Amino acid sequence: MAKIPDIAPFREKLVELDTQMSDPNFYSDQRHAAEVSREHQHVSGLIEKFEAFHAAQGQITENQSLLDDPELEEELREMATEEVESLQAQLQELETAVLRAMIPPDPTDSRNSVMEIRGGAGGDEANIFAGDLYRMYARYAETKGWRVEVMSTSPAETGGYREIIFNISGENSYKHLKFESGVHRVQRVPVTETQGRIHTSTATVAVLPEAEEVDIQINPQDLEISTMRASGAGGQHVNTTDSAVMMVHKLTGVTVYCADERSQIKNRAKALTVMRSRLLQAKVDEENAKYAAERKGQIGTGDRSERIRTYNYPQGRLTDHRIGMNLSLQSVIDGDLDSLIEALYNVDYEARIENLLKAQEQ
Repeated sequence: MAKIPDIAPFREKLVELDTQMSDPNFYSDQRHAAEVSREHQHVSGLIEKFEAFHAAQGQITENQSLLDDPELEEELREMATEEVESLQAQLQELETAVLRAMIPPDPTDSRNSVMEIRGGAGGDEANIFAGDLYRMYARYAETKGWRVEVMSTSPAETGGYREIIFNISGENSYKHLKFESGVHRVQRVPVTETQGRIHTSTATVAVLPEAEEVDIQINPQDLEISTMRASGAGGQHVNTTDSAVMMVHKLTGVTVYCADERSQIKNRAKALTVMRSRLLQAKVDEENAKYAAERKGQIGTGDRSERIRTYNYPQGRLTDHRIGMNLSLQSVIDGDLDSLIEALYNVDYEARIENLLKAQEQ
């Protein structure tokens, strides 16, 4: 017998959403209307899956009653037995689909992503590795038809980046990339190594949901903004124009520096985008602290202090330590992340379903 929680609250929610959508002024607030419409679609899909599950249960019961008849013809018995086996497999799939649909969708899943990659331990090699990770995500975004926009960079002299911040915009990009946060470790012979020794270096990745102005309202008085001349490559313009922007949120101490654009206005706009996303992430982290602790044994917290993955070049192997998954290193570095991301998402769903069932039992 399946362990699906009571469906009644979802039926009540659908009636409530239907009432909202029938209001003549429903579309006066386009943002709210879109949110309600998405929720209506989600709850409707859940109930449709449950009805299919319930129907499959009924068909199994009917076939079982036929099989209990000792006078049933052998040919019909074989047909009923095959149908029961098929329906039981279908029932299992529907049960999983219903339970997944009962998990409240993460409201940030549909957002664009702001990604921050920084070279960690390992000196020049760590910065080079940070550049490799950026190219990996850019290639993955390309396979999805997403747009990549660099927000801020701090290039390293020997290659790669001490830090790079970029935006990935596209359908559900945050949903796909949110489990990439953490410490990424690389094991390989650096190009600067003359003895052929394998070195271990790290880079940190942070993935933030892109925030909108309505999510995080920042009082201009809470910002300390200073301008300066950009450092590094850029030609004569770098030495003559104060285009770089340093933005500090005085209440939290969050600091953002943007200098990639020649225009100070564009750098201010990019800095504000990153600032909003960092403040939204801090807010989300606070709200999800309890859940993060519960799922730590599954795929981890996603915290940048946690080592999540090793890229082993001598063995051509990538290992995700959270789920014990091994993949071909080269294919992942070339941007083929789908199977890894799907596995991480499935483990997260399993943890959420387990919590849902535990809550139902209490």
